[in-house]
Amino acid sequence: MKPVQLPLGIRLRDDATFSNFYPGINAAAMGYVERLCSPEAGWTDELIYLWGRNGSGRSHLLQAACLRMGERGEPAVYLPLEEVACYGPLILENLEQFELVCLDNLDAVAGNAVWEEALFHLFNRLRDSGRRLLLSATMAPRELPVRLPDLRSRLTLALVLHLQMLSDEDKLRALQLRASRRGLGLPEDVGRFILGRGVRSMNALFELLEQLDSASLQAQRRLTIPFIKQTLGW
Repeated sequence: MKPVQLPLGIRLRDDATFSNFYPGINAAAMGYVERLCSPEAGWTDELIYLWGRNGSGRSHLLQAACLRMGERGEPAVYLPLEEVACYGPLILENLEQFELVCLDNLDAVAGNAVWEEALFHLFNRLRDSGRRLLLSATMAPRELPVRLPDLRSRLTLALVLHLQMLSDEDKLRALQLRASRRGLGLPEDVGRFILGRGVRSMNALFELLEQLDSASLQAQRRLTIPFIKQTLGW
């Protein structure tokens, strides 16, 4: 059973799974999010706040949590707030019907009085119905420009987890993991060559890998440094 989604054109990425996430230094944070998705999770485990820079894996983990719940046949919803803010806070109504609610990028609505009021009431409804809530932002809760004291108080109840950026060595391992999931061999020297070209963000690296995978399939060639130079014009 797939996670239930609101009719907003929001789709989960098929590759945003726990098994496809290389945690590196973020292994403990990933473990807490996985536990959030377990049948044994209680309310004390059911409010997690992830924060970190763009490219640290926040959106991946939120979507992976939704996919994991869907595998168990439990409804979950993923809302990237920067994309859905235009619909207004009414979008938060009745979300307590979902076993797990994932709200990505709280930064997009923090400081907006109407949104903050709606978020505060959503927190209460989810808690009263024993549902789970997974939040993300680019900054820690104390730095988020939240004006509503009641909402700020609710955020203090969350388990706060800081996602850190991967080292270059971990980025290489993450690329190799993603390549192997696609049935693509990525030798270490080739991975280091890609990283050496100055592509730093994991999202950009994964998009590059997808491009190379497509080119490799079309040309029926393995990933080598000469092939990459030819394909990308490097």
